[in-house]
Amino acid sequence: MKRKEFLGRLIGELTNFMLENNPLRLVISLHQEDDGAHISFFDDQPRSEKELEQIRASLNPKTQRPELAQYYGQMAGNDMAWGARLKLIGWQIKHASVSNSDSGLQIDLWLGSDAFNPENFTLDGKI
Repeated sequence: MKRKEFLGRLIGELTNFMLENNPLRLVISLHQEDDGAHISFFDDQPRSEKELEQIRASLNPKTQRPELAQYYGQMAGNDMAWGARLKLIGWQIKHASVSNSDSGLQIDLWLGSDAFNPENFTLDGKI
């Protein structure tokens, strides 16, 4: 799968997930480099700590399985529960952080090779 298609699917899946809560504002930020990328999603819908933990657990599974995620992701369609769909995303990324920002939910996804350093790709202090 080409990088553009891969990023488009990740952005589409997370956008669909966040749109489930009918936000009035949704912002997506993408920072790409040759060896990785950082995608940030912001909405105006704060979540409870329980919801945040469920999203974190789904996006940060214990094992990385990119070959299964791509295969099942194409077959999954829109009938899967969001927890399972988020886990498919989690299998394809290096790490995800999930928190409530000043205005609502913030999800950060980091993607890249083994040499990729996510600390170089953050919005902290850069906005």
